Amino acid sequence: MPELRKAVIPVAGFGTRFLPVTRAVPKMLLPVLDTPGLQFAVDEALESGIDHLVFVISEGQEAINTYFDRLTELEDTLQQQGKLDLLNRMIEIAETSRISYVYQHERRGIGHAILQARPLVGEEPFAVLFPDDLIWHESPTISSMIDIYTETNGIVVAVEEVANSLVSSKGIVSVSASDGRRYVIDEMVEKPPLEDAPSNLAIVGRYILPAGIFDQIEQTKLGVGGEIQITDAISALLSKHQAYAYRFPGTHFDIGEPLGMLQASIFAALNRGDMADEMRAWMYNLVRDE
Repeated sequence: MPELRKAVIPVAGFGTRFLPVTRAVPKMLLPVLDTPGLQFAVDEALESGIDHLVFVISEGQEAINTYFDRLTELEDTLQQQGKLDLLNRMIEIAETSRISYVYQHERRGIGHAILQARPLVGEEPFAVLFPDDLIWHESPTISSMIDIYTETNGIVVAVEEVANSLVSSKGIVSVSASDGRRYVIDEMVEKPPLEDAPSNLAIVGRYILPAGIFDQIEQTKLGVGGEIQITDAISALLSKHQAYAYRFPGTHFDIGEPLGMLQASIFAALNRGDMADEMRAWMYNLVRDE
């Protein structure tokens, strides 16, 4: 079984929910407290043993390239100021394991974005991480999914239970056999009406996929929203590949929308030793005054 060492990270969206700031700043560089959402996805991948990251970007997002470059003037300033911990963090970011960039020139959906990475992924299995989905847990979610892949050689998709009100806006899976947090997937449906949904298990932006997914994406017709949906491509592979849903532990934030970003930032502050007490006191006083 091929070892899984590559990850595709799609970041080519406009970020319209964050306008006007995303006129100039790519959405995935907006901070959760003081760390870009993209950095959380990168850290999760690296901590899981992945050593080649493929970013799918669009024109105008070159600031992402700059973020991962060496910034000599900044590093010299931090050195002179004696801020060595911060200096080491800046160097660590710049020396992230191999990063490649591919462009998605047309925004035709998630499946199409993943397809753009084919020349760099080749014929290997790979992970997909969507930075919009921040999963806060001591153990990286994608690492646990790689373990399932290593054991089963199957497709693996992260899922969580969602409220009925959210079902029609999510990719939903139908499952049968279960083993703890792992389920066998029977069916995947993109944004079904609640009355037609096979469950309330919604797909979250983490996947382990075989290289065969690329051929399937090329054959996949436009789906919901007039886009090429990765759920449709995976569904077409279910007759050939066993697929598993992993109901991950931890706290999930959708930082692709402003409220989720704000919630994640507050959560991050409450888990930071240098500001947690002050943040709690401020929140207590705010709620009390209201």
